[in-house]
Order: sequence, then C-alpha cells, then structure tokens
Amino acid sequence: MSKRKKSLKSTIWGGRFEGESSDNLIKFNSSISFDKNLYAQDIEGSIAHAEMLSKQKIILKKDFLEIKSGLLKIKKEIETNKFKFKIELEDIHMNIESRLIELIGESGKKLHTARSRNDQVVTDFKMWIRSDLDSILELLKQLQEKLIIQAEDNYETLMPGYTHLQVAQPVTFGHHLLAYVEMFGRDRTRIEDCKNRMNECPLGSAALAGTSYPIDRNFVAKKLNFSSPTRNSIDSVSSRDFAIEYLSVLSLIGINLSRIAEELILWSSNGFNFIVINEEYTTGSSIMPQKRNPDAAELIRGKSNRLVGNLVNLTTLLKGLPLAYSKDLQEDKEPVFDSSENIKNCLLNMIGIIKSLKINKNKMLKALQKGFPTATDLADYLVTYLNIAFRDAHKITGKIILLAEKKNCSLDELSLEDLRSIEPRIESNIMKSISINSSILKKTSFGGTSPRLVLKAISDAKRRYL
Repeated sequence: MSKRKKSLKSTIWGGRFEGESSDNLIKFNSSISFDKNLYAQDIEGSIAHAEMLSKQKIILKKDFLEIKSGLLKIKKEIETNKFKFKIELEDIHMNIESRLIELIGESGKKLHTARSRNDQVVTDFKMWIRSDLDSILELLKQLQEKLIIQAEDNYETLMPGYTHLQVAQPVTFGHHLLAYVEMFGRDRTRIEDCKNRMNECPLGSAALAGTSYPIDRNFVAKKLNFSSPTRNSIDSVSSRDFAIEYLSVLSLIGINLSRIAEELILWSSNGFNFIVINEEYTTGSSIMPQKRNPDAAELIRGKSNRLVGNLVNLTTLLKGLPLAYSKDLQEDKEPVFDSSENIKNCLLNMIGIIKSLKINKNKMLKALQKGFPTATDLADYLVTYLNIAFRDAHKITGKIILLAEKKNCSLDELSLEDLRSIEPRIESNIMKSISINSSILKKTSFGGTSPRLVLKAISDAKRRYL
C-alpha cells in the first residue's frame, strides 16, 4: 500500500470507506484553489444557518454563539492570510468547517445539521454572483457617465455616420456616443432582471429531498437578503441557470464593449485620425519606434471572445446532467470567476479610455466631404419640394451622384445647371437642403441627431442612468 499524507479519517465522508483515495483523485477532486473565493458568503450563510438552528431549538444557543465566534475568527484569518487551505479537505466548505471544529470543538460538529454541501454551495454561489453584479452595475454607471460627459462636450461635433463602414449620413459625435449609453443602459436592466430571478434562497433544501428537522427556511432567506426560499428542493440543488444567465449578461456587456473598442481602434488609426487615445492606454512597438498601439482597446475586443466562451462552457456542461447534483457542477465556478475578473478589467480600462479621449473635430468634419453623405437629403428635397415619389426621387438622386462621381466633385460643388440636367424642376433652394449643417439640423424626429435633440437626450440620459 502506498503512503498517504492524509487518512480518510480526516474527511467528512470517510466512515463508509475502508480504503483510501488515490493521491491523484485528491488533487483532481479538490476545488479549494478557486472556490475559496466564496469564503465570505460561506461564512455568512453558515452563521445564518446556525442562528436558525438555535432559534428552532435544534442546537443550543451557546452552540450558535460559539459557532458564530469561531466563524468570524476564521474570516479574519483568511483576510489576513493566516488561514491554511488544505487540498485534502476538498473545498471551501470543509476547510472552514474543519478549522471551526479545531477552534471550538464539539459545537463545530453541529453546524452542518440539516444542511448538505449541495444546498450550501449553491447558496454561496448565488450570494457571490449577486454581490458581483452590484459591482458591475456600478462600473457600467461610471462608463455611462464618462460617455455622457463626452457626448455633452461634442453634441454639435459633426462626423460621418456609417453603414457597411462606408460614409452614410452626417451625425454628431455626441449622438453616436449616446448610442452606447443606451446599450449599456440595457445591460444594466438585464443585470437587475438577473438579480431578481436568482434571489431565492436554496439553503434548507439539503442534499435534494429537504430535511426532517423543523427548520425555518424563511428566516434564513431573510437573514441572507433573499426575497424568499426556493420552492423545490431538487431544483434548488440542481439548477445553475442563474450562473448561465449571469454569464450571458456579461457576454452581452462584453460584446457592447467590443463594438465600441473596435470603433476606437478604427478612429485612432492613421486612416481615420478622428481621436487620440491617451498614452496611458496605448503601448509601443519593440521594433518600430513611431508606433502607439491601442492595446487596451484591442484587449477589450479580444476578451469579449473569452466571455462568450465561458458562457458556452457552462451551457454545455449543464445540458446533459440528470437531476439532482452531480460533481460536474464543480466546473461551474471557474468560468464565472474568470468572466467576472475580465469584465471588470474591460470596464475599468474603457472608463479610462473614454474619460481621457481627445477628439480631432476637423478630421471628422473633413471626412464628411467624401462619400456624398447628404444624398438622402437630396432625395428628400425632391419629395418635399417637387412632389416626386420617394422611389423615383431615389433613382434621380442616384443619377446625380453618378454625375458628381464623373466630375470628381461633391454634391454641393455641382452647379444648378448640372442638377437640372438630371431633373429640370430643381430650384436654387436645393443648395441649402444638401449642406452638411442643414442635414444635421433637419433630423428632428424623436431619437434623431439634431444637436437640439442630442442635448435633450443627454439630459434624459442623466435622469435615467446617473
């Protein structure tokens, strides 16, 4: 028989076994390297559980007080790096319980009454995700604030709006930035929805069937700030849809961050030169001395793939599992912890980029001289002033664009005679209609890019989001 560093006597489940676990299994089975992140939630949940056991006279009050005191001491040990985590104790729950028994003796052995690790871990996990979502909400709010400040500074700054990455119509830079404010606003509502759906307490479901002890699940749920207990004990310990929803929300935030990162990368390139990203968020090249690379934005764009990958990881894990608990569910935490760390880093860097962004207004305006951005305004003129059906106006405008291309000039550089060669009824007032400024000012439909509306939208965004 090979030598063992630790006997089964040290485990909580060793009574049924005669042999010892393989060293390989001990390492393979251990999750303490990552689920120690749940220590605060585990201790908070254990204190609430012990208090309920005392209230229900399942354990003595003195047992509860000793348990609470011991758990708070363990929390301090962990937070001061004095706690020794042991892989042979598998997870955060058993590491804490083992240390509790060392500290307070027999009372510590009573803590796990009417509880299983199955309902314990899912309660810890829900509490951790709930707290993490609050942190992400605050970062999203900070990002929206920086975007709104930039939008207010640039509510009249003209730039090309693009479709298919080709110049489409004039917009203001402020209007463009507010698009992202709305996207991140929806992300915030998704977080709130996620929190509401997951805010039921699984503790008291035990292994899967509930318990015969006279517990008070409502008391524990209230103590841990859940709205209510979960309604089905099997569902309670089996389900991780709340974690999938969490990862889905983070994936969508990552996708929205990736889109703005992509635009920042394009706009800061030599081909656009619309913006300058602060040096704090750029790096250089090991060989090309002139380079200022937008690495922060590129990493944000790249990390979004990882967030989606973590979502796929957990959905694939869960789809084939029978009810109730299986050890596969130990794999639910690393994707969550990884996505949490990465989304926060992405948000912090994007907040810094937007806050320190410099705008090249002249470059944006110059870009509007290409691509015939007021072509739609020309078609609208034909509809409004000449009573031409829009589809016919579209064709006439297309012919005028073709003429301008042949003459290598912009629309407003065509003479009245040039325009009348295509449509004889055109009057001189068309010139005002196809100017960039006129185009912007006329976009007065709700949600449009007119500077007056952009200012209103900024005021509305402040009221709704800040």
